[in-house]
Amino acid sequence: MNYQQQSMVGATGVELVVGLYDAAIRSLYRAKQSVAEDDIHGRRVAVRKVIDILMYLQARLRPDVGGAPAVALADFYAAMFTMTLEASHIASAEGFEEVIACVKNVRDAWVIVSQDPEAGKVLSRELRTREETFVPAASAVEVQSLAARWSA
Repeated sequence: MNYQQQSMVGATGVELVVGLYDAAIRSLYRAKQSVAEDDIHGRRVAVRKVIDILMYLQARLRPDVGGAPAVALADFYAAMFTMTLEASHIASAEGFEEVIACVKNVRDAWVIVSQDPEAGKVLSRELRTREETFVPAASAVEVQSLAARWSA
């Protein structure tokens, strides 16, 4: 087990989401570096990891439970997916930097969310830890209340 895997042991579901964002950011930096080194294979591998993470996160969104915040995240993931592919297609370090900035911004919001003990209720079952799995899901009213507290 490597350091990153060990650091996630005992993490909450929201902290695991933050970990996925961190992994995406690392891969975006790797893609940007690959552009600088003219490493096409390295760029493709890094971009594939980013795309996999975005697809994983998007597939677990539950608009029926999460409401407007879930829809906004779906739109965000779609935009990051497109921007990542465009940056890769034209081998643009600046394009990757733009995606990094956007992903970091949302990642930082998830860090704030992770400090709220009620946050785990809005995650789909697949993103909850074993301990959080048995916590009942939040109602739509609770989700909207949580979303109001998290907005900047």
